[in-house]
Amino acid sequence: MSDLLQKLEAIHFRFIEVGNLITDPDIIADMSRYVRLNKEYKDLEVIDQTFKKYNNLISNLQNSKALLENETDPEMREMAKMEIEELESQRPSMEEEIKFMLIPKDPEDDKNAIIELRAGTGGDEACIFVEDVFRMYTMYFKEKSWKHEIINSSEGTVKGYKEISMSIEGEGIYGMLKFESGVHRVQRVPETESQGRVHTSAITVAVLPEAEDVDFELDMTDVRRDTYRASGAGGQHVNKTESAIRLTHIPTGVVVECQDGRSQHKNLEKATSVLRSRLYQAELDRVESERAEQRKTLVASGDRSAKIRTYNYPQGRITDHRINKTMYNLSSFMNGDVQEMIDALKMAENAEKLKGE
Repeated sequence: MSDLLQKLEAIHFRFIEVGNLITDPDIIADMSRYVRLNKEYKDLEVIDQTFKKYNNLISNLQNSKALLENETDPEMREMAKMEIEELESQRPSMEEEIKFMLIPKDPEDDKNAIIELRAGTGGDEACIFVEDVFRMYTMYFKEKSWKHEIINSSEGTVKGYKEISMSIEGEGIYGMLKFESGVHRVQRVPETESQGRVHTSAITVAVLPEAEDVDFELDMTDVRRDTYRASGAGGQHVNKTESAIRLTHIPTGVVVECQDGRSQHKNLEKATSVLRSRLYQAELDRVESERAEQRKTLVASGDRSAKIRTYNYPQGRITDHRINKTMYNLSSFMNGDVQEMIDALKMAENAEKLKGE
């Protein structure tokens, strides 16, 4: 039996096993385990269906080869030859599809995400670009029917944002957005430039998987909590009460602020979620760096300081430097048409993982 069939057969038996487990009353009573197994069942079901198709192809191929070997009738032999040719032509693409399906999924991929945008070099122009990229992402989220909520924002002196962070809820969010982490560079004539010269500015994007209680146990005795009056836009209630929350994780010095919610309780809830996710990400980064030599991918390097993409307005192009992909649809890209780039990045990472297998 081929190595591929052996792997698929093992998955087939696990699929049957999980199918039996999710009907077990003891498992159903344990909600977290039931949810986890139910998700595994759905993931395995897709592979199991492909296994059946592939197994059928191999079986038909063996039968046709046996027929060709033993048959003396010229017409039957010709039919067998045509059948073998047809099946052999289908085989490589199916095997390629299976190899991609068998790439281990990042367990974080299905999580919701927190995305943080910060102005870097470029002063006011960088703040304006933060707002442009924020708008780009929110239009993409709308297209995907994902729900987003602003956690914290700090406005620029002229326009835009010095920083803005939001949470996003939906299906497979982190897996889609994780490649956006890094430095995004913009080349254009700023609104504040009177001479018409092209300037280069940069912003940083950080995408974090939203950590749940089960992922990372946050000891609140390690956290200092401060309240203060929120500033900036947000209605009359904002400046009247100390609804804004600042959390400081004493062991690591990580600070999280949240002031966009109307109540202190809501802001505390959001800030705690962000703090847990940041600490969880730091732990993931530590584990990832330990495994770096075994599995080091160019696409998802996790290096927040790496320049990943350039948005060139005079030429109307976007270039992703990790995969050397250039697109000339800047206007629609900034209106949320980013799926092609995300798909290309996912394909590039999968190809790298296959090489490393």
